[in-house]
Amino acid sequence: MTSAPPHSPTSPGDTRPQILVLRALGLGDLLVAVPALRALRAAHPGHELVLAAPERLTDAAAATGAVDRLLPTSAPGREMPRILGRLGPPPDIAVNLHGNGPASHNLLQALRPGRLLGYAHPAMPALSGPVWREDEHERDRWCRLVSWYGVPADPADLYIAAPALPSPAPGAVVIHPGADAAARRWPPERFAAVARALHCAGRHVVITAGVDEGPLAHRVARQADLPPSVVLGGGTEVPFGELAALVAGARAMIVGDTGLAHLASALGTPSVVLFGPVAPRIWGPPDLPRHRVLWHPDHIDRPRPGDAHGDRPDDRLLRITAAEVLTAVAQLPGPDLTSAGEAAVVRVG
Repeated sequence: MTSAPPHSPTSPGDTRPQILVLRALGLGDLLVAVPALRALRAAHPGHELVLAAPERLTDAAAATGAVDRLLPTSAPGREMPRILGRLGPPPDIAVNLHGNGPASHNLLQALRPGRLLGYAHPAMPALSGPVWREDEHERDRWCRLVSWYGVPADPADLYIAAPALPSPAPGAVVIHPGADAAARRWPPERFAAVARALHCAGRHVVITAGVDEGPLAHRVARQADLPPSVVLGGGTEVPFGELAALVAGARAMIVGDTGLAHLASALGTPSVVLFGPVAPRIWGPPDLPRHRVLWHPDHIDRPRPGDAHGDRPDDRLLRITAAEVLTAVAQLPGPDLTSAGEAAVVRVG
């Protein structure tokens, strides 16, 4: 496992030439872009690397060891920001790690960069980038982009260092029932069944919640016959350092296709990840024994068979059972989990 050394953040008054990278999305989106960001940093050590992303990702961006400064963006949900803040002089290089369409390209082009690195698009004939592929893992996608422009990138360079903070629950099994869309939220009663079984098998269970996910997390805790104190978060954003310390010190993570799954991958934490509308080959963890992927595709295996932002749980996600999750937990390498997981499967069954 490797991770880049910490990179000292700089002030807006930095006079170095700039690389501006657009990735105005969520935590998971940032973490799958880490290998490409690291490659850009290594190829341009004399530049200031500025990441255009939501302000809540400031600490996560710093943890990558590649970003000097975050340029805050603002837009509802996952919409494209209309404008980017003032940078001073035009950036030397602008890199579109946000998408491949004219909206994101034009947003960067408006800053008059010396060079624009992005995927080719019919509406942007002047941009001679590589061809976009639908069936490609996100880490590979952005590494291929920067590599095409002469910046070698390794998709396996995804790890970040664990924070210096102690874990609030060392050795716990962390369960995250939330996701930013219902299509990727496994039913709370099934998360509760898993939590109850693991608790009865002697595991310390922590249930995490993002902003506005408190009611969901507390519902899971109640149905699992666990006290409210097992819930971390829900009212406000859990500081990234505290969340990363929890995940880094966890024995295992049970999570849907969301940002905390990528945080577990980035920290090398064993995980069981549940997929529905999008194939794990697009957004899944590294193919390593410490990660278990659960997915039940249709007879025609497509990269995006459902709507990742739909308003109801995806049918493929609903095919996953609590017993199946507990079996996957039992298969994770390492001490104690196998016997506890096997006992839990018996209880659920």
